[in-house]
Amino acid sequence: MNRIVRNVSLLSCIGMFFVLIAGVAVTKMDAGRGCGTDWPLCNGKFIPAYTVESFLEYNHRLISGIVGIIVAAAFVLVWRYMRENKEAVIYAGSSLFFTVLQAILGAMAVVQPQSDAVLALHFGFSLIAFACTYLLVKAVGRSETDAGESENFRYSSGYYALLWISAIFCYVVVYLGAYVRHTESFAGCTGWPLCNGEWIPELTGAAGIVFIHRLSALILFILIAWVTVWTLRAREMPAHMRRAGNIVFVTIILQILSGALVTFALENADVYVFAAMLHTMIIAVMFSVQCYMIIEVWKSRRALRRVGQTAETSLG
Repeated sequence: MNRIVRNVSLLSCIGMFFVLIAGVAVTKMDAGRGCGTDWPLCNGKFIPAYTVESFLEYNHRLISGIVGIIVAAAFVLVWRYMRENKEAVIYAGSSLFFTVLQAILGAMAVVQPQSDAVLALHFGFSLIAFACTYLLVKAVGRSETDAGESENFRYSSGYYALLWISAIFCYVVVYLGAYVRHTESFAGCTGWPLCNGEWIPELTGAAGIVFIHRLSALILFILIAWVTVWTLRAREMPAHMRRAGNIVFVTIILQILSGALVTFALENADVYVFAAMLHTMIIAVMFSVQCYMIIEVWKSRRALRRVGQTAETSLG
């Protein structure tokens, strides 16, 4: 049964990854109204007449529905067979909660038009749902070696704080990117890295929105570079944390480059949609690994506090 739980958890993570990609395709192809204002039906039908917009929106709903069932199954299996693994139970429950939440927001956006700020939250919650499924996969497949290394390593408070700051700021950058997408401001800055030929353009309208997103991405790069240097320079840092730090650094570089590709591909619809999907895939991996690093440090600090309390009790 443990193998089945691991496989279903992995399937939920892969499925949520495809939900993110399908959502970007719907937004970039302007297919959000492909099924009209009907939900869960599409233009009043269970299987609608074919148009590009209805096909994209209908398949996005279909994929989301199937993945929702898989996520629910993962939660039931974890609760039934791994209840002693409280970490896995929390991740399974959280992934189910955020999957349902983002589905509700998606339905609301179809039935009644929502503001761009609310639509951006829809993607943000989908990203959290994916991160929870990723953490679930790590929790149910956690090796004894990784567990021992983390719990025996003393992480500093500064390192822990920096991980939190970089992850929270990453989420802010993600939200700003989703806001750029939903406000259709992506053409506000032509060229890269300059914006309309200027380092600091006029901060109004679409140009201002895109520039703030780019500036935030630069700050995020600095934060993640700081995290990476700290991770690699720390003596006896657990191997899995070093790997995670390397992944986060590589993904932030790829994220910036894919963002540049989005800008250069504005005139080519096919390349533009591909670049936007790639941009989303990279940030999903990066944010999830950041969350994993935070959890690892938190568990280590908690384990050391317990050891300290036990020692004080023994001395007392």
